[in-house]
This record gives sequence, C-alpha cells and structure tokens, in this order.
Amino acid sequence: MAKKRRNKPKKARAAAWMSRRGVWLAAVLVVAVAGGVAWYYPGAGNGGGGAGIAGCAAEGRIFVDAGDADLLIMGRRVYTENCAACHGDELQGQPNWRRRLPDGTLPAPPHDVNGHTWHHPDRQLFVITKCGGGAVSAPGFKSAMPGFADSLGDREIIASLAFIKSLWPSQIRQRQELLSRQNP
Repeated sequence: MAKKRRNKPKKARAAAWMSRRGVWLAAVLVVAVAGGVAWYYPGAGNGGGGAGIAGCAAEGRIFVDAGDADLLIMGRRVYTENCAACHGDELQGQPNWRRRLPDGTLPAPPHDVNGHTWHHPDRQLFVITKCGGGAVSAPGFKSAMPGFADSLGDREIIASLAFIKSLWPSQIRQRQELLSRQNP
C-alpha cells in the first residue's frame, strides 16, 4: 500500500523552499567570497605562502629550526641589527601595539608569547619578513613593517626567525611548529 503524503499548507511549503534556497545561496556566497579572496590575495588560504607582491613568494618548503646552534648565532646578530629597534631587545614590541597610530599603522607587535607571531606558520613569517607586512595583509590594510628582501638573504631571515622562536616556551614552539607543518 502506498504511503499517503500529507499536504503541507502553502505557507509551510514556501518557507521550506526558502530555507533550502537560503542554505544554497549562503553556500554559493561563501565559495564565491573565498574564491575572490584567493584570486585577489594569493596565498590567503595557505598561511600567506603566495604573497600578493610580485617576486616576493617563498620558494619551496620553509622550515625554521630553532634548535640549530649555528642558525641561532646568526639569528641573534640579524635580529639585533635589523629587528630590535622596532620589536625590542627582549622581543617585547612597542607600547600599545594593538592601537592604530595617526597614520593608520600599528606599532610593532611583540614577538614573545604576549604577541601573535607564534600564531603564524614559518612560511608566513618568512614572507612578512622578506616582503613586508603588506605582502600577506588584506587589501587596504596599512602596515609599517618593511620588507628586508634587499638587505637580508633568505638564510639570514630564517636565522632571525629561528632566534625569535628559540626564546618561546616549548609548548608555544610545539604549537607553532605543528601549524608550520600543516602550512608548509
């Protein structure tokens, strides 16, 4: 015997159709926005690996070894000479680093556990250091972070990042290393 279908009132059928339609429209909108961001801002989906500035992409896998003694010696020197003036001798950053300055930029953030450096994979940190903060920022974001592509080699950039990472507690370093493995 065939199952008899209950007829829903016209309003209920319309509401169900609109609900399904709304879900599909939302899904299409999410895909379109994500595609637009990926097209306009290369590297947005992979931790900033593509960099939106021509000629400023990181080639190959970026791995920053905070346990390499030679790298740490070089990294301390590179950090002291190129980074400490803004980010501090003890990675403390500038005061009020979360508040915009009159020119629209943010003060240099700390690179210690109080900042957000460890929230980013090695590749993104490398691209920011090499190409400047604008390389991985959303369109319209104003960054005061300069790029060091003209003054530092890739190994020096990696060394400075290794030095920074070496000063993090092991739990933070492990979390950031996992993030870096997931976003090579």
